[in-house]
Amino acid sequence: MPDAAENPVSPEMLDRLAEAAVRVGLNLQPGQDLVLTAPVAALPLVRRVAAAAYRAGAGVVTPILADDEVTLARYRHAADDSFDRAPGWLYDGMAAAFGRNAARMAIVGDDPMLLAGEDPGKVARAGKANALAYKPALAKIAEFDINWTIAACPTPGWAARVFPNLPPDQALARLAEAIFAASRVTGDDPVADWTAHNAALKARTGWLNDRRFAALHFTGPGCDLTVGLADGHEWHGGASQAKNGVTCNPNIPTEEVFTTPHAHRVEGSVRATKPLAHQGSLIEGIEVRFESGRIVEARAERGEAVLQKLLDSDEGARRLGEVALVPHSSPIAQAGVLFLNTLFDENAACHIALGQCYSGCFVGGADLTPDQIAERGGNSSIIHVDWMIGGPGTDIDGIAADGSRVPVFRGGEWA
Repeated sequence: MPDAAENPVSPEMLDRLAEAAVRVGLNLQPGQDLVLTAPVAALPLVRRVAAAAYRAGAGVVTPILADDEVTLARYRHAADDSFDRAPGWLYDGMAAAFGRNAARMAIVGDDPMLLAGEDPGKVARAGKANALAYKPALAKIAEFDINWTIAACPTPGWAARVFPNLPPDQALARLAEAIFAASRVTGDDPVADWTAHNAALKARTGWLNDRRFAALHFTGPGCDLTVGLADGHEWHGGASQAKNGVTCNPNIPTEEVFTTPHAHRVEGSVRATKPLAHQGSLIEGIEVRFESGRIVEARAERGEAVLQKLLDSDEGARRLGEVALVPHSSPIAQAGVLFLNTLFDENAACHIALGQCYSGCFVGGADLTPDQIAERGGNSSIIHVDWMIGGPGTDIDGIAADGSRVPVFRGGEWA
């Protein structure tokens, strides 16, 4: 980021975001350790988060930083076999920390197109190796053993991708404004604003859980998709209680309510309504067809090679692990900004996720074994990748066990 004297990002807003990330996102508990990952470019927010965490009574805050130039050095100079390796020792340590009830925060702010010019085969291999090594730590998050959250920091590299036609300072200022507004930290009392927002999301999940739909039928431009829901599924959104008893907001921002699809009961075709930024590449115009829950045909107008590598990650990569509902009136959709980051873009539209399901999205999920989750239709994979399928033309019907239908969305809005 530029020096403080010329920095277009408001220090006050960064302070507010740090406090919200610690108090609302994590709800960090006195004495609890924090494992924090972020790009080097996000250091202004990392430092503020560390201060806010210690003020909240944190035990030890451990930051783990990544750097774009170091990442590119690997692709330009490393031996070929480097791309089948990952720092498993680091992820084992993170898993051990989570096993001792450390909280987890990820701050995003990477250049979303950093690897767009690199060999997609190497990108896919490195991504797969990393996902395999990270799986023990990811399991603690996917199974909601601990309180965790993701927040975002405006950075120059990211801003240049989102607003390529603006001068760097203006681009960074625009991105910062969009992030702060979407993260609900611009009001007089961000904590109170988040409390009200969580209550609204809870009302939506309550209605859906009362209905106990067997499936959702999505229709719209390029879409005729029936998503069967897992047996004993449970809808969540906003603040939720982790297995360690701490209620947290896993995503800042969030506009979604979500649950677990049945991995073998998805049928039909769907087209992405927004591009997907994945592993430094942009995938546009995704179209897939499902049979018995599995993607049997897939294409993309741009980045198809990356998409195909993603789908070949493992057996579960071609099945769904999440379905989420987001109205087109979402503030993020109305902002009209393509963030090129799933944390934000998924909150602009209804979406589905390939790969790993969340065990917390089952009734009594905290007590279910992996085999029991699979029996109920939960998917298992080394990936979890969200992409958007909703928009102003999206209609959704909830299908009950007896085949009757109830309108859920009409014209992209709650019905």
